[in-house]
Amino acid sequence: MSTESSPAVAAGSGLVLTVLASSQFLMTLDSSVMNVSMATVAADLDTTITGIQTAITLYTLVMATLMITGGKVGTIMGRRRAFALGLIIYGVGSLVTALSPNLAVLLIGWSLLEGIGAALIMPAIVALVAANFPAERRAAAYGLVAAAGAMAVAAGPLIGGAVTTFASWRYVFVGEVVIVVVILLVLRRINDVPPVKVRLDLVGSALSVASLGMLVFGVLRSSEWGWIEAKPGGAQLLGLSPVVWLLLGGLLVLYAFLRWETHLAHTGGEPLIDPRLLRNRQLTGGLSMFFAQFTVQAGVFFTVPLFLSVVLELNALQTGLRLIPLSIALLLAAAGIPKFWPQANPRRVVRFGLTSMIVGILFLVAGMDPGANAGVVAVPMLLMGLGLGALASQLGAVTVSAVPDSQSAEVGGLQNTATNLGASLGTALIGSVLIATLSTSIVAGIQANPDVPASVQQQATTELAGGVPFLSDTQLGAALTDASVPDSTAQDVLELNSDARLEALRVAYAVTALLAIAALFFTGRVPRIPVGAPDRGDTGPDPDGLG
Repeated sequence: MSTESSPAVAAGSGLVLTVLASSQFLMTLDSSVMNVSMATVAADLDTTITGIQTAITLYTLVMATLMITGGKVGTIMGRRRAFALGLIIYGVGSLVTALSPNLAVLLIGWSLLEGIGAALIMPAIVALVAANFPAERRAAAYGLVAAAGAMAVAAGPLIGGAVTTFASWRYVFVGEVVIVVVILLVLRRINDVPPVKVRLDLVGSALSVASLGMLVFGVLRSSEWGWIEAKPGGAQLLGLSPVVWLLLGGLLVLYAFLRWETHLAHTGGEPLIDPRLLRNRQLTGGLSMFFAQFTVQAGVFFTVPLFLSVVLELNALQTGLRLIPLSIALLLAAAGIPKFWPQANPRRVVRFGLTSMIVGILFLVAGMDPGANAGVVAVPMLLMGLGLGALASQLGAVTVSAVPDSQSAEVGGLQNTATNLGASLGTALIGSVLIATLSTSIVAGIQANPDVPASVQQQATTELAGGVPFLSDTQLGAALTDASVPDSTAQDVLELNSDARLEALRVAYAVTALLAIAALFFTGRVPRIPVGAPDRGDTGPDPDGLG
């Protein structure tokens, strides 16, 4: 840790911690609220579940691509000023979202403006904790701020479900505006981090935004365009799907970004991120686990509410209530492990958390059958919450303690980039797998039906290749009635759609479990020695043989 003198505790440190924790809560609340309200929001804005998936993905993508730049802007203008500017932009975005009449305005207010505001706020939170608490109290302060984020993940579905059911999802965003105003009124009570005269690496910022944007956008569009081979009637470039070109281009631009940052570091420039940080074993271990956690978490939080709200047609409150086991287990694990097992082996806790999540997801795969009811998610949500809580109890301390205090803000930017990039990719990937599997299953069902003429089969194959909307029986039944489809045919279509939805969910859950299993292979970079123990030099081989 740094040998710099520690700051005195700010006057009214309880108020300071409340402000920073409330801000972290606010940043995390949006996605968990929107997940349980997807069906209602889609109907209200006259769009599809895929449209809401796009909004969720772009919100986290904007944060991921701008988080490092936002941290550097905070260094230049001062953390408190950047924090305030971010709050203002975020508040305006929340107001626009609350008033949005269609998906386009929602994308501007929520995905763009709130994402930009969050990119300024979240790195500043890390630095402001360091500026307002001495070293001996800092770990506890970081823990409480992280717990606030975990509480938002846990409480968001219930808050969103209750407000959406009894009033409107729009009031959630109105409430955010009120919270932003209150925080701004007390912001002067927080000690600032003075600005530092550094130059913003505009080339690095542009390269990082372009690379991450291309990668996530490519994954997001894969269900419509195809991964490598272009789908019939879809977009193509040189005979291949644009997705493969976006992914290749994104990786090349990412490589160019890393080379540029290394060049600046070697020539005495001011890189956006210090390349040496990426060679820190403990830091990269923590960041990779953050990325994996939020990728898996986003995939589950996108698909489970769809099963509850679209397949079972529960309202938003009923959907939120079914997620309570996850909320309770998450909070108990996140708070209980540090309290009752303070000297726990972080690597072992992380592996336990991932294993718990994997088992929970496999229960979901097994539970997706035609007779499934809301009860099938209870045990999986309990296991998911236990796993997420175990990870939350370790990863923040692992990353922050990996570097001196002077680099805490930079690490905060990297940490928030990893989490939001994971959330963005998780939503995009699992959503695209869901829609692609649904489309394939429905097309296969049509082609296998001997009562459907060959010409109609060919037409359906072409028209549905771009993606089939994830519809409830009520929505599809109304559409078939409006189209004057005969009752016998309509019943066949409803059964086909019902079977295809469950198959799509099974595949989506299976892919999510595969991602969680893959994360186990990277846990060897997480230290075995607890944070704060005398020996931090944990660079030896993993006795379990996993790196």
